[in-house]
Amino acid sequence: MTALQSASPSLGPPLVFLVVLVVAGVGLGALGSAVARRLSNPVGKYRLLYLGVLVPFALLSYGVLALLEFGGAVAVTIGTSGPLGSLIADATGLLGAGVVWLAAYAPTIRGVRAVRDIDLSTTTAAVRMARYVVGVSVGVAVVMLPVRVGSGVSPLGLVGVVAALFLVGGGASPWIVAALRSTTPPSESARDRLATLRDRAGLEVRDTLVLDTDDEETAAAYVRGPPGYRRLFVTTTFLDRFDDGTAAALLAVQAGRVRTRLLVRRAGSAALASVPLVAAVAGWGPRWPLLGSAVGVVLVGFWLARRGVRAADDVAAETVGGDAVADAFERYAEVHALEPTRRRVPNPLSVNVALGDRIDRLRER
Repeated sequence: MTALQSASPSLGPPLVFLVVLVVAGVGLGALGSAVARRLSNPVGKYRLLYLGVLVPFALLSYGVLALLEFGGAVAVTIGTSGPLGSLIADATGLLGAGVVWLAAYAPTIRGVRAVRDIDLSTTTAAVRMARYVVGVSVGVAVVMLPVRVGSGVSPLGLVGVVAALFLVGGGASPWIVAALRSTTPPSESARDRLATLRDRAGLEVRDTLVLDTDDEETAAAYVRGPPGYRRLFVTTTFLDRFDDGTAAALLAVQAGRVRTRLLVRRAGSAALASVPLVAAVAGWGPRWPLLGSAVGVVLVGFWLARRGVRAADDVAAETVGGDAVADAFERYAEVHALEPTRRRVPNPLSVNVALGDRIDRLRER
């Protein structure tokens, strides 16, 4: 009994490291925000801060907590084992990294509010982000569960399970988004307007839900779901700040993404990358070559995604005109206080094309 207890992970050390990482996250977020506010194109710099600094720091924190067996220590402390213990361990480890991310994110809210001149409270933004973090952590833990308990499953069967989970997640995305975000059906006038705009854009969906973004003033529209049950999500800011021409052009881009199967490209790349990744985690072959193969698949997937973005823009240009789409992108940037960026060499680690490059390409048509 003593030997078994000594082999169990202790909760004390990982908790200490979690506190240290949270404090470091607060400092990193505050310092990054102070720098981003003083640079040109501060909104773009905040996005770079999130993707290039804070997200990697949260991932690093997850790695540190995993090495210290934070999730396993929590599962042992509350007395769970087996598949349920594995689920709780993974979810807790991810939530620990999520807490670090929230700690780093919170100090940036004030800066974003200032550079965009919006009325967004820190509490509201933090609560919305926390809801998203919890949902993602639980979802990823569920996806990882077959890998954790799959010792008796064949490699091909386990890969099939992981791929099936990707497909199910994509098919259930209309309900997942609605669960993670506060949504409402459009009013009668908004429903009629959206029907007209969808006809102009060539966008066919089963229904539409509206996301409340009056505080953060994020003007967005996107389509989720499988053929036969595609759902359009639009934000209140999208409806309020864009005229019909701009809104129709942006919806035409979404129609182009549906037609070019952009989400399928991204999900397919993720599913294919999971094959060598699962093999590396399960120890079915040489770890580093398998991880290198996963990285290679991801890079090819990024390239295919960027091609899909350009193809979707072309479809939208054929529907409403290239200049109309370019004007809509410029209006989108204006609403978000964003300066369209341009790159001489595409970023191989991005699934998107720089907005300025997309605008220039459409103008040249």
